[in-house]
Amino acid sequence: MKKVFATLTVLAMLTFGSAVMMAQEEAAAVEEAAVEQVDEAAPVAEEVAEAPAEDGGLVALHKTLKTKFIEGGAGFMALTLVTLVFGLALCIERIIYLSLSKTNTKELLANIEAALKEGGIEKALEVCRNTRGPVASIFYQGLSRYDEGIDVVEKTVASYGGVQLGLLEKNLSWISLFISIAPSLGFLGTIIGMIEAFDKIQQVGDISATVVAGGIKVALLTTLLGLIIAIVLQLFYNYILSLIEGLVNEMEDSSISLLDIVVEYDAAQKK
Repeated sequence: MKKVFATLTVLAMLTFGSAVMMAQEEAAAVEEAAVEQVDEAAPVAEEVAEAPAEDGGLVALHKTLKTKFIEGGAGFMALTLVTLVFGLALCIERIIYLSLSKTNTKELLANIEAALKEGGIEKALEVCRNTRGPVASIFYQGLSRYDEGIDVVEKTVASYGGVQLGLLEKNLSWISLFISIAPSLGFLGTIIGMIEAFDKIQQVGDISATVVAGGIKVALLTTLLGLIIAIVLQLFYNYILSLIEGLVNEMEDSSISLLDIVVEYDAAQKK
């Protein structure tokens, strides 16, 4: 899982880095063109606004997103996107881990019961070793303490169930952190944009829609991006919680069934 997470993170950062570099280069070009051709700013803005409608499809969407990214401030928008990159990497890692943790508990219990009848505890332990997932790990820990009594088996199953629950919930706190940080960075961008707007008003000495619009646009774009990122990560977060809830219910139910099988086996051994 660590290798999978590392690979996903590296790929995401490479893609993200190249996108940021392109955005910064285009931002520099836009600024240079604006300095040289101040009088043509309005026509150029109209052409940029109309370009997506003319191209249509994915190309138009890509151009629109790129334009808005630059208008919102490539540096600050890039910082906000970092939360999306790392948040999605952690979400994908958790989804893969939880998907691989699923076990056919009915088949496992049937195999353990048959193994106990054929070869005893050692045979049942072998079945658990050859089965993937937290349920099999819990069963293995419980059966390995069978010689110490049924009560010890029950306590071991309960204790190791808590350990497995902790492994299932690993990195959820980081995902929750990114969900909180993304809109916070957006609101920070709002404040910075409004400060820039008032600075320009102070420099010009007059309240003009053209002067104020730039700062307000930065404020709205950064807030929009932060909220979108938070919504996307929240959807993944809730999906991960639903997977964990299903696995925990499966672990608890199957643990009760295992104890019933062990009690039955122990009674048969004492006869």
